[in-house]
Amino acid sequence: MEKIINLNYFKGKNVIITGASSGIGLALAQALNTLSANLVLGARNIDKLEELKIELEGTNNTIICVACDVSKQEDCDNLIREAVNQLGSIDILINNAGITMRAPFEQTSIETLQKVMDTNYWGTLFCSQAAIPYLLKTKGSLVAVSSVTGFKGLPGRTAYAASKFAIHGLYESIRMEYLHKDLNVLITCPGFTSTNIRFNALNAKGDLQQESPMDEKKMTTPEEVAKDILQAIRDRKNFMLTDKQGIIIKWLNFFAPKFLEKKIHKTIANEPNSPILE
Repeated sequence: MEKIINLNYFKGKNVIITGASSGIGLALAQALNTLSANLVLGARNIDKLEELKIELEGTNNTIICVACDVSKQEDCDNLIREAVNQLGSIDILINNAGITMRAPFEQTSIETLQKVMDTNYWGTLFCSQAAIPYLLKTKGSLVAVSSVTGFKGLPGRTAYAASKFAIHGLYESIRMEYLHKDLNVLITCPGFTSTNIRFNALNAKGDLQQESPMDEKKMTTPEEVAKDILQAIRDRKNFMLTDKQGIIIKWLNFFAPKFLEKKIHKTIANEPNSPILE
């Protein structure tokens, strides 16, 4: 963890991570475990969480596993309730659970579009609303793992982009509501990260894509992203964007949006089995 200067910052902190069974969520759990944080791990697959708990056990901290489908409000409420009941307080909530899709908009079923929004946006909203009263008591951090797609849409990923844009609006509004309450509200925007999210992307009918259109070897690793997120939490930042490609996209979108959209269109159109035409 060479990027984390103050290793003691997370020691003894009570941290909730959704989508903790794989990808960025898993990397965050592993890093925070090394830093002696107490963990409440949420995911739909409780068996994977229990396996992860066994892998992580051995440090002087508490690890709690909770089955949680974030698209269901009752599951989100239960996740927060279990954290408070077993740990007494919450210092950090990291809303990481998410899914994506890849299909032409006009061919995509409404059910598929809703499923992405339910998981990404409503899951973040449900968990955040339930956790805020406890985070206010600890002057804690409310974190959303978003995406570069949260400020620049992508063709063929309409529902995913819409959900991330919605999260940005939600978190910016929450930040201003609690401006003088010492609640840190952080939006993190990793670039393309080598996780299973593209393999698990939904197609137009809502089935798993089971392939990635991109070269996963050239992408940022979940471990690197986790370090960046933890730095941003430690420094109580409002926004995190460390990926070079993402930074370029952000500035091009400001200064040359039409040029950027043509470049993005061409890139997506050249993907294997692209959902759009050149």
